[in-house]
Amino acid sequence: MSDVTRNADGFEVDARLLSATFGLTEREIKARMRDGRITTLSEKGEGEDEGRWRMTFYHGTQALRLTVDKDGNLLSRSTFPVAARAQPASGKE
Repeated sequence: MSDVTRNADGFEVDARLLSATFGLTEREIKARMRDGRITTLSEKGEGEDEGRWRMTFYHGTQALRLTVDKDGNLLSRSTFPVAARAQPASGKE
């Protein structure tokens, strides 16, 4: 599997890419995505960016931004600091 794959619902990003970026195991990535501690913003390009998508993954004070073409080919990748985002109430300590 490549890092990003296009499917009928949109795109699928390999957990290994997020794992390497956020310093977590693939299992931790999947669990944190399920419980909302890792969130994603997906944006479809318009105008001169038509045919491109930008996906930003947020975890704690870090973000990973991927830009892909219509087939899921990775065009760019960047990481940057962000302000800590509110964590969901989970009932867990």
